[in-house]
Amino acid sequence: MNVDRLQSLFGLEGKRAVVTGGSRGIGYMIADGLVDAGCEVVISARKADQVAAAAEALSAKGTCVGIPADLSTDSGIEHLAAELGERWDGLDILCNNAGASWGEPLDNFPAGGWDKVMNVNVRGVFFLTQKLLPQLRAAGSAESPSRVINTGSVNGLTPPEWDTFSYSSSKAAVHMLTRHLAKSLAPDHITVNAIAPGPFDSQMMAFALSNPDTRDALANDVPMGRIGVPDDMAGVAIYLASQAGSFVTGAIVPVSGGLSTVYK
Repeated sequence: MNVDRLQSLFGLEGKRAVVTGGSRGIGYMIADGLVDAGCEVVISARKADQVAAAAEALSAKGTCVGIPADLSTDSGIEHLAAELGERWDGLDILCNNAGASWGEPLDNFPAGGWDKVMNVNVRGVFFLTQKLLPQLRAAGSAESPSRVINTGSVNGLTPPEWDTFSYSSSKAAVHMLTRHLAKSLAPDHITVNAIAPGPFDSQMMAFALSNPDTRDALANDVPMGRIGVPDDMAGVAIYLASQAGSFVTGAIVPVSGGLSTVYK
């Protein structure tokens, strides 16, 4: 085994990354993988106590700092961007993972449930990326571009079974926004890709996965027959952030055990 070759392809030593929604669930899985690969990581989320606890846990094996911010608001986006600007003069990896969901029957679906999800899942992704463009441009080069990795969903590829109308619509929007940004930012040496997760253990999926019967039924719907585990998510994030993924942009990568191939 050529360890040096593997390190040159997948190592992230010295890279600087921010992971929004990084205090739990898929965001924590991504942050954990990036820390293991050698990144200096900033995680952000709305609840300060959860951010502090997650940053402390990740700091046990690498460099991780927590910055609380509500990315559904302009002030929260400005705050995070300002804090990152004080810390770093360049940013190698931006993982736009913060997300929200809302479930309610179609006839009763409220405007507040639509706006909340769209503000976090789409508006927040766009305007945080916009605010951090100077740092992303400063860090990127033709040989080693900066990376934007957005978290979409298989529910943005095929309609889900649940009444999560704003969530599925927002994730489809994230996928198109990813492609559009990839086209616009390629000349600036910034790649933009999206991960489209299937079922993983997270707070957003707790309503389905905390019940053993529902969990088994959902796992049976996945062609590979199981729920995703942290290494599944960490691995694809490391690939997209590493030299191995430096010529990949505008891609939507389903991490779903084949669920994206099934329509029900």
